[in-house]
Amino acid sequence: MELFKETCLKCSKIITESYSTSFTLGIRTMHRKLHLPIYAIYGFVRLADEIVDTFHAYKKRELLQDFKAQTYTAIEQQISLNPVLHAFQGVVNQFGIDLAYIEAFLKSMEMDLDDHKYDTALYKEYIYGSAEVVGLMCLRVFCDGDSEMFERLRKPACSLGAAFQKVNFLRDMKSDYHERGRIYFPQVDISTFNNARKAEIEADIIQDFEDAYHGIMGLPKSARMGVYLAYIYYLKLFRKIQALPATNILKERVRINDNTKLALLLGSYLKYRLNTI
Repeated sequence: MELFKETCLKCSKIITESYSTSFTLGIRTMHRKLHLPIYAIYGFVRLADEIVDTFHAYKKRELLQDFKAQTYTAIEQQISLNPVLHAFQGVVNQFGIDLAYIEAFLKSMEMDLDDHKYDTALYKEYIYGSAEVVGLMCLRVFCDGDSEMFERLRKPACSLGAAFQKVNFLRDMKSDYHERGRIYFPQVDISTFNNARKAEIEADIIQDFEDAYHGIMGLPKSARMGVYLAYIYYLKLFRKIQALPATNILKERVRINDNTKLALLLGSYLKYRLNTI
């Protein structure tokens, strides 16, 4: 069983490395004991997201419902022949991840199967399920049984997840609308999206980043640098988006190049060594 467990965890690691160089960099800067559990969470999240965003030639609703059923069965029985789900259930059971977080996440994935006109309430519900609870799952791993720390850092963790997701929404407005028919921001009409509306969205994201920063400083050192690296990566991406007019957001997908990612990594490591994060 130990060989099976390790092999399943490595499958989630491969998925993470294949899909996100940025998050892989962040995870690698954490203490080694955190690597495989966080890869397991990412692998689970990525599979669900791929179902709703990519598998257009298949019956996505049925696939997602089957994935959901397999997830709960794996957690209950503490085993799955799906390597990603076996790795994930192990983390859920070891660290006591609340099933309500998993339910909220899968509900947000289900929301992506339908065309929604997002009002403020639905927008907040989607962000909570698609991003904030993922941060809370990771926080359970970082706190490793320290309930007081978890409660203290719960709100900043949600703010960080929300900031990341809202930046993604801005970055992906073009593809979300043209390829998937989605606009997540409430009361946004793609035909009239302008600099003033963009600035309102950005002000909300800035507040999320500010709220999240204080929580990052309170994380255990085993996790702090990796989370900080993800934070400054997304902040850098956000600043690039913020510098562009609204019309550009609808024409291009803003990216951070590899050299910049390396510079962010080196800068984060220096601050970590100087004990300023």
